[in-house]
Amino acid sequence: MTADDPTLLPGGEPTREAGATPGSGAPNAPGAAPGAAPASERVLLARVVDVTVSVAECSALVTSRASGAVVTFEGVVRDHDEGRGVEALHYEAHPTATEVIREVALAVAEAHPEVAIAVEHRYGDLVVGDVALACAVASAHRAEAFAACAALVDEVKARTPIWKRQEFTDGSDEWVASLG
Repeated sequence: MTADDPTLLPGGEPTREAGATPGSGAPNAPGAAPGAAPASERVLLARVVDVTVSVAECSALVTSRASGAVVTFEGVVRDHDEGRGVEALHYEAHPTATEVIREVALAVAEAHPEVAIAVEHRYGDLVVGDVALACAVASAHRAEAFAACAALVDEVKARTPIWKRQEFTDGSDEWVASLG
């Protein structure tokens, strides 16, 4: 991997443990509770990329033998917005977007010490049905996983410097600040 590799976090840190396999519960020994590890080890993936993002990949990364719940969120491009037909979206990401999404994931992991997190947001051209935001949160218990996943999605949408241009079926378009 190189410093400009999208799988690296700012400072050259890998987005996930080297050699981690899906379902291995990478931040912990098998059966260990996620809370046993610091937040930085429980955020297994946090990036903004110009390639397809996947809830299945996120889920596989956070799942371990200690997981009693894995909650996922898949933000999908829909065909309408406020009564107008949508053809496609174009997302622009600020150069710090990956750094910010990682900060958000770390803050959520700090606030929810029993969870493991994977999150990624896509930028570039997307069409109706494409996944723009994928995340998964694993915990021993469902309440913590649901709460952390909801907080993660809300904070990613509020803080990550990504803007979208919606292209409508009538030929018009509009820019929306943040993730909207």
